Amino acid sequence: MAHIFCIANQKGGVGKTTTTVNLAAGLAQVGQRVLMVDLDPQGNATMGSGVDKRQLPHTVYDVLLESATVAEARVRSEKCGYDILGANRELAGAEVELVDLERREKRLKAALSVVDAEYDFVLIDCPPSLSLLTLNGLCSAHGVIVPMQCEYFALEGLTDLVNTIKQVHANLNRDLKIIGLLRVMFDPRITLQQQVSDQLKGHFGDKVFNTVIPRNVRLAEAPSYGLPGVVFDPSAKGSQAFVAFAQELVERNRST
Repeated sequence: MAHIFCIANQKGGVGKTTTTVNLAAGLAQVGQRVLMVDLDPQGNATMGSGVDKRQLPHTVYDVLLESATVAEARVRSEKCGYDILGANRELAGAEVELVDLERREKRLKAALSVVDAEYDFVLIDCPPSLSLLTLNGLCSAHGVIVPMQCEYFALEGLTDLVNTIKQVHANLNRDLKIIGLLRVMFDPRITLQQQVSDQLKGHFGDKVFNTVIPRNVRLAEAPSYGLPGVVFDPSAKGSQAFVAFAQELVERNRST
């Protein structure tokens, strides 16, 4: 059975998509079978995996509206080593179209259950807002990986996200929990970041992943080449950190 994780944070600009595509590539590199689901209408995770979102015959939009299955809509990124259920601007319309439909928040869960056995990990890149799309992601997942910068305002955003996860857990998905917090864009020279990092560890304990993703120019450059940093420049510090994070995630899931 696949481990299904949402990469989510209600604060924008924290590196959710960067985390999703690099973790997917890192997991593929350590021998895992991975499906990456892009639930953001901007389609950045799709483009960042070497797939042209404009050329897709089917997307996650078709899957949510049940006009295509995951098997029909997914595409393979040979360069990156994982499968992609892509997204494009069409997905913005799904918000409106889903409102009146039955099982509107559990459609992705039902679709993924059919291909569950074909993957070790399914990673879902969620939009920053709490929308029906994000809700579909949270209802499908066993847990949430939260990428966050070690800054003061990030702690406020984390409180909102924890409350959202509690509500979804209580009302829609009893399996949902926080898998862990991933410190991203980390610069150890900045005292405040070190302080916030210590606060996180003090409050969340072993829910904070050991791996820290450093602030890294090569990771930032990679999307313009349509690749995760892990594939674009495997020797970069940020890329190596994501492969280490993938290994940590695999180990954690072996022990649970």
